Amino acid sequence: MPEISYVYILASGFKHLYIGVTSELEVRILQHKNGSFPGSFTERYNIKDLVYFERFADLPAAIAREKQLKRWSRIKKIRLIVAEN
Repeated sequence: MPEISYVYILASGFKHLYIGVTSELEVRILQHKNGSFPGSFTERYNIKDLVYFERFADLPAAIAREKQLKRWSRIKKIRLIVAEN
């Protein structure tokens, strides 16, 4: 059975955005919130608020979407977040 994967966007008041991919969304978000990775980009800029996520049937599809979103302009990412919230 394929593992469900997620692409997610975290924000720090929309000053900074972070896009990631994971197969365990709840665990990964808790890691960001608890500062499990000192010195990481999300820790340095206090990026902890989950503002968007998408669910995928397999990891390769999630990774492809993550790469697509990372190429988008900042305004396009914000429009996506606003449209879904």
